[in-house]
Amino acid sequence: MFWLWTALLLVMVVRLYKLPQASLPDYDSVRNWQIVHEIAQGRLQNLFHHASPGFFIVFAPVAALHPDFHWFQYLNVMISVLAVGWLVAFIGRELDLQGPDLALMALLVGTAVFPTFSSRDFTMGSLSLLVFVGLLRTYYQRVTEPSQSALLKAVVWLALGLCVNYKFLLTLPILAVLELLCNDKLLFRQKNLWRLLLILASPYLVLGLLGWAVGLPIYRWPATYYAVLFPSAINAAGRTGNVRLDLLYYFWFLIDFELPLLLGIVFFPLVFGREIWTGLRRPNLLVYLAVWAYCLLGGMSLLLKAPRGLLFAYGLFAVLAYLCLLRLTRTRVVIKLVAVLLAVALNLFRIQREVYAYTPSNYPKAAAWLKAHKAEALVSTVGQQIVPYVAPDSVIVITDERQVAPLYKRGYRYVLLDAYWRVAGIRHFQGLRKQKPVAAWSEPILTSPLLFLEHSEFTGLGYEETLAIQRAAKQDSLQLRLLQL
Repeated sequence: MFWLWTALLLVMVVRLYKLPQASLPDYDSVRNWQIVHEIAQGRLQNLFHHASPGFFIVFAPVAALHPDFHWFQYLNVMISVLAVGWLVAFIGRELDLQGPDLALMALLVGTAVFPTFSSRDFTMGSLSLLVFVGLLRTYYQRVTEPSQSALLKAVVWLALGLCVNYKFLLTLPILAVLELLCNDKLLFRQKNLWRLLLILASPYLVLGLLGWAVGLPIYRWPATYYAVLFPSAINAAGRTGNVRLDLLYYFWFLIDFELPLLLGIVFFPLVFGREIWTGLRRPNLLVYLAVWAYCLLGGMSLLLKAPRGLLFAYGLFAVLAYLCLLRLTRTRVVIKLVAVLLAVALNLFRIQREVYAYTPSNYPKAAAWLKAHKAEALVSTVGQQIVPYVAPDSVIVITDERQVAPLYKRGYRYVLLDAYWRVAGIRHFQGLRKQKPVAAWSEPILTSPLLFLEHSEFTGLGYEETLAIQRAAKQDSLQLRLLQL
């Protein structure tokens, strides 16, 4: 395992590099940081925020230690690297790959651009990936060695996933496809079905009762699913619904940011077509990986788009690409090595351009200015990334400048015109934009293409529309403007 651990260490260095200079990059990261602190203090009112109680429960003990918020980002990186290693070890074990192959595969998987970007926030992504790999491994055992024990273990991982991230609901159709391929009726044996339902229901019952004990409706957690799946109102960016048929969104995204992974998607059916076709009656590893990868890509292409929509798929795409390379090069070790190193070099170039270049934050400078001028209350436009640097209760986030006047009467004298409003597509600040700031700073992350694309799910905009807005936003040299009322 020396080769694999060495590769994972390099992946960790890539994902941690410059992270101490970063702020929490988005609204959700800051909100999650606030909630884990609330739970650490015994306040559970937001336990079911984003239908992710497991995520908050895992990190609450860390919050109780009151570390710098960067430690949550470091932990997220470490969890994401562990997920990479676990996935590669699983593939290596099933295909009997040797150490150097494991290392090369880990480098290809671990240097993918968007997974590197998303591992540096404080959202559910990294922990979700780790649990997904657990589900992937145990369900493969159920497919290849059908047994009641293997099925129930897989259901336990599914239940854990649903505790961490509601997007595990998207795995249910894929699991149904695999059950149909297995066609062994194991799932529908009465004893198994009741146990399965009990395992899936247990977290909802236990945590529902916990929430009820602190005054929350016992149905609060499942109720959040309805709100996510069937949004009933226009959001602050003007988006309605959650379905948008745009079959080219991910195609263009992969071309621009993840070309090695796109090659895996394109060439895998060509290189392994015979093995896939003959393995449909009893899914082998190639069929199993293909079902997961292509179903994730196809299913997410029907919904509102954002790079995080393919969160579970990036590692699989990289594995498919490496398996194609193994087949095509066979004994040509040098060609394989050169091809992987070129792909990794391309990834690192893009990580430098799309991640590191946007990392340094000036929120600490804005917070220092406020402290020096004894500003104890602040209004912020949409973004709340300044919160970890000031007294959290001193910041109020608004989505419309008409909210400023009532706050002025309550003693608020400063507004941070945070360009996060551009990222989120909330454009109700024309009057504030005309005012002259008393201080201003750049904030590179608020011009990042990846951050804008991540919010296309919120704005409902397409790929080119989102990047057009990002390019316009980048023309502004100052993203943080402090206004005095």
